Amino acid sequence: MNKLGLIIAREYLTKVKNKNFIFTTLLTPLGFLIFFIVIGVIFSYEGSKTYRIALLDKSEMNIKFPDSTKKFSFIKTTEPIEQLKLKYKNGELDGILVLPKFAGVDVNAYTVYYHSDKAMDIEIESSLEKYLQDGVRNYKIQLMNLQSEQLDKLKTDIAIDPEPVSETEKDRSSYTGKIATMLGGIMGYVIFFIIFLYGASVMRSVADEKVSRIVEVIISSARPVELMLGKVIGVGLVGLTQIVIWLVLIPLIYFLGMSIAGIDTQQLQEVSQTMGQQAPVDTDELAQIIREVGAMNWWRISVLFVFYFVGGYFIYASMFAAIGAASGDDINDAQSLTIIVTIPILLAMYVMFQAIRLPDSSLAMFASLFPFFSPIVMPAMLAFDPPWWQIGLSLILLFAFSYFMIWVAARIYRTGILMYGKKASIKELGKWIWKG
Repeated sequence: MNKLGLIIAREYLTKVKNKNFIFTTLLTPLGFLIFFIVIGVIFSYEGSKTYRIALLDKSEMNIKFPDSTKKFSFIKTTEPIEQLKLKYKNGELDGILVLPKFAGVDVNAYTVYYHSDKAMDIEIESSLEKYLQDGVRNYKIQLMNLQSEQLDKLKTDIAIDPEPVSETEKDRSSYTGKIATMLGGIMGYVIFFIIFLYGASVMRSVADEKVSRIVEVIISSARPVELMLGKVIGVGLVGLTQIVIWLVLIPLIYFLGMSIAGIDTQQLQEVSQTMGQQAPVDTDELAQIIREVGAMNWWRISVLFVFYFVGGYFIYASMFAAIGAASGDDINDAQSLTIIVTIPILLAMYVMFQAIRLPDSSLAMFASLFPFFSPIVMPAMLAFDPPWWQIGLSLILLFAFSYFMIWVAARIYRTGILMYGKKASIKELGKWIWKG
């Protein structure tokens, strides 16, 4: 075990001291911050152009259009369409909206005409449709001698409040399923990317050492299984180190960015108040969501998340290590064998989507126990409070299969790491596993 510790330390320190690791670890949070700032600027950009639209109303409905907004300037007119088209060609107008005569209350479809040589802006189209829908609705209400206040009273918001049958079960709200689905999706994605990213790093590291013949020197003083395990554990610790650093740096960079941009708490409060005036938020609803998130068993979720990450990482990282050892003299040879690992990981992602949509289905049960899928599917289901027996059985199967995969990968690694020339075929890999 002393040799294993030395190999883990060597693998860990070599990668952590690498300039690429240092720059990637430090610059990635900053890159994400810049990326989201740019995205925010792009989506907040509304443009400075105000569209001048001539409104030729022949409908006799007297639909109310705002005279001027930040986006539109409506010009009501009775001029002939030919004269309006001439003004458009002279640059006096940006569009001509013609409302034909309205047939009556029995009409369920109404077509208006927008004259312009340019493609219609999606935002313009949706805004005009909103004005017209509201106007036609109000006109029909008048024709039918209805009271809009009475019609508004017909609208009823329906809320479903889940109640437990057993007294031992905790009370849930209508937000429990939504929060669990969102949290499960996030956890599934996180574990998917971490396993795939650092598992592939193990494969590249093994292939590099094989091609450079460094492994011939190292293997003279350590067994192949110790070398492979040391590499898998070392790279995994590098990944955990990087994640911990990011967890510290991202909040610091966030608050530093706010300070540099001159954004303070008072400004954020004013912005939230302005947004609240435009789109009122139900404070009781927000408080209920916060209570639901706080009521979750975060200790259980966090601890089990780590267990599933470790088990899944050992399964897939050992497979990646075996692929790196089975590659030929060209590092790119390993890429064609990664399909063996990629398929179950991608399948696990798709199964996860179905599992969080139908957490009580037989598919979700199977995926939570199947070791290739459970490292990604089961963390996503933890927010739905699966029974302890299911979690326990899932972990037993996961770590038993992890041990088996390490044994399989070690047999491939032992033979393949010292073989050069062409990459190993699937048939040859089978021989290495069963015949040693």
